[in-house]
Amino acid sequence: MRIGIDVGGTHTDAVLMDGDRLIAATKQLTTQDVTSGITAALDEVLSQAGLEAHKVQAVMIGTTQFTNAITERRHLTPVGAIRIGLPSGRGLPPMVDWPQDIRDSLDCTPYLLTGGYLYDGWPLAELSDAEIEPVIASLVSKGLKSIAISSVFSPMNPEPEMRLARAIKKAIPDAKVTLSHNIGRLGLMERENAAILNAALCPLADDIVDAFIRATQQRGLNVPIYINQNDGTLMSTDFVRAYPALTFASGPTNSLRGASRLTGLSDAIVVDIGGTTSDIGVLKSGFPRESQNVIEIGGVRTNFRMPDILALGLGGGSLVSEDGKHIGPKSIGHNLVHQGRAFGGDTLTATDIIVAMGKAKIGDKSKVRDIPPHVIANARAEIHALLDRHIDMMKPGGKTMPVILVGGGHILVTDELAAASKIYRPEHAGVANAIGAAIAQIGAEAERLVSFRETPREEALETLIREAARRAEAAGAEPSTIRIVDMDETAI
Repeated sequence: MRIGIDVGGTHTDAVLMDGDRLIAATKQLTTQDVTSGITAALDEVLSQAGLEAHKVQAVMIGTTQFTNAITERRHLTPVGAIRIGLPSGRGLPPMVDWPQDIRDSLDCTPYLLTGGYLYDGWPLAELSDAEIEPVIASLVSKGLKSIAISSVFSPMNPEPEMRLARAIKKAIPDAKVTLSHNIGRLGLMERENAAILNAALCPLADDIVDAFIRATQQRGLNVPIYINQNDGTLMSTDFVRAYPALTFASGPTNSLRGASRLTGLSDAIVVDIGGTTSDIGVLKSGFPRESQNVIEIGGVRTNFRMPDILALGLGGGSLVSEDGKHIGPKSIGHNLVHQGRAFGGDTLTATDIIVAMGKAKIGDKSKVRDIPPHVIANARAEIHALLDRHIDMMKPGGKTMPVILVGGGHILVTDELAAASKIYRPEHAGVANAIGAAIAQIGAEAERLVSFRETPREEALETLIREAARRAEAAGAEPSTIRIVDMDETAI
C-alpha cells in the first residue's frame, strides 16, 4: 500500500494505491501552510478506504514549495558562492545575470579562487591552500553555512570542488555544501546558478522535510517518506535535505507518469489542465522527455535536468472576455469556488462556459443560463484552438501523437483536438499527478566528459554507470533493482 500526494498551487491531491489498483482518492484545497492540506488529504484517503495506518508501506510527496520559494523570493538563506576558475572567469562574476530582487533576497557573498581544469582534462591552474584559508575565515566570520562550490569543467574533473568542500567541512562541520558537478550540467554559469539556488534552499528543506514527517507520524504513518524529483523518480528525505532544487517541476512530471500508468501508453503527449495553467509534456518510453535548453527558475538561468514542459495560461479558473474570444492567462485559481459565476460569484471563467454547455455538473447551472450562446461558442472554439496550437509546438518532429487529458480541468476539452491522433480521457484523470507520485521509483543520473585517449570507451561507460547507481543508492534505491533507463553519448 502506497499513498501518493501532489501539492499544487490550487489543490492538494492524494491517492491510496494497492500495487496498480487505486483504492481511494481525494482533492483538497492547498492551504497557506501546505501541511494542513496534506494532513486533510491523508485523513480523507484513509477514511475512504477504512484502512488502518500501519498497513501503509510508504508515502510519496510531490511539492511546489521549493519552486515557490524561488519565484516568490521567500525563505531563502544567504549563500557563500565560491567559483574555482581564475585566472579565467573574472569578467563575469557569480550571479551577474540574476534579477536584482532575488540577489537581494539571497544576500550572496561571492569568492573567486585560482584553479580548475579545461574541457580536455588539462589543469587550468593549481588550487592552493593559501587562497582557501582566507575564504574559509571569511565564511566563518560572516556565519555563512550554506555554501555553493563551482569549478570550471567540474563534470570533467570534480576534484577541485571536492577538495575545497573537505576543507570547508573540516572548519565548519555543520555547513551545507552544494557541489555544482552533482546538480548541474556543462556550462559554468548555469551550473553555478543551479548550485547557488540549491544551497539557498537547504535550510528550508530541513523545515519542510521535518513538517512532512510530523504530518505523517501524527496520522500514525511511521513509514518511509519519499519526495518526487523532476525526472519522474524519488528521493529519500535525507537526499532532499541535500538537493531540494531537484524537486523543481516535479508536479508536471508526476502528471505525465500518472497519465502513462492510467492509459498504458508509453509514448504520447500529455495535457495536464489545472485551475490556472495547462502543462503540456511529451512521454518518451513512459518517462517525461527532458528539455535540452537552458531553464529559467524565477528568472535565473540554470541547466538542471528538467522535463520539457510548455505551460499555457489556460485552466478552470481562467478569465473569459465578454465576447468569449479571449481566455486567460489571468485566472482566479483556487478562488474559483467563490468567485466563479457557477458558484454565485460575478467572474466569468472557463469552467462557467463548460457548465453552461451542460458538459459538467459543477456548481449551479442556473447561475450561468444568461451567458449568450455566441459567447459560449466563441469560448469553446478558443479553448480548443489554444490547445491545438500549443500541442503542435510540442510534437516531436511534427509527428501527430495520441493526447492524454488529465488534471481537474480536463473537462474543458469537450470536442476532438485537431492536433491529436486520438484523445484519451482516463478514469481518475483528475488525480493523475498523485498517481504519478505514488508509482514513482528512485532514480539518479551521472554525467562526465571523458577522453577516450586516456580511458577506453567501455571502461568510461562502466564507470559512469557505477556512479549513477551509487547516486541512486544514496537516494534510497535498493541496489538489486537498479536498471539503466536512458543513456546519451555525445562526441566532442
